[in-house]
Amino acid sequence: MNRRNFLALATAVLPLRKTRKVETVFKSPGPQPNGLQATAEGLWIMDQGAGNKAYLVSYSDGTVLRQFETETDKSSGITYDGGSLWIGSTYSREIVRVDATTGKTMERRFTPGAGVIYQMTGDAPARSSPLAAGRPKTPGALPGSKAAGTGAHGQEWRDGKLWFAVPPAREVYCVDPKTWVVQAKFPTAGNRPHGIGWEGRYLWVTDSNLNAFFKHDPKTGEMVERIQLADSDPLPHGMTIWQGHLWYCDDVGVVCRLKL
Repeated sequence: MNRRNFLALATAVLPLRKTRKVETVFKSPGPQPNGLQATAEGLWIMDQGAGNKAYLVSYSDGTVLRQFETETDKSSGITYDGGSLWIGSTYSREIVRVDATTGKTMERRFTPGAGVIYQMTGDAPARSSPLAAGRPKTPGALPGSKAAGTGAHGQEWRDGKLWFAVPPAREVYCVDPKTWVVQAKFPTAGNRPHGIGWEGRYLWVTDSNLNAFFKHDPKTGEMVERIQLADSDPLPHGMTIWQGHLWYCDDVGVVCRLKL
């Protein structure tokens, strides 16, 4: 059995967690939110629209507490290490660290696993948000044609290490930010991994095409549980977990949550 068939079988038999209905909490301050990170100070939102702005907002109503432009390209994913932000600069295939107060770039690193997103037999079809009716679609590269590579999406920080999902590799990576040496990696459920978030020692990984979240044991990569959204729910992109709620954003401009 090949890897793709194995993952499809494993996904199909995963225990399904029952959760409460998805709640749309507020509109994002930017037009294309594509990364979330929960902190004690507020919720960070990374937007990949004009200016690639980072916003710190209140959990209650999305009031902007801080905002600044970043030197990133079509950003996907953001996390906080206690003093600075790490952001996936998707189309430059870099991970950029910026000052969390000013947005000033502090360092730029290449993304392990970056490259061209490819298709495999059995992949879920590309999924669009049910809220995006009328929005023009960006044409993708034809199979087999020359295409620009992309890099990381969801980001998380834990115990001095940086974790991130890389769609072209279909994997989640853990790196030591001081040496930039990969410490661990594991495969994702589908071909479009996005936001990631910690629940205890487990790491949830979003898949936008599967319209679901998958709970992994980060030591082994084993999938142990999943949450399946309805077709009518906003499409998940960036994701984070805070005080028993899974928060996620649809890149049409809304921020949602569901109780775990």
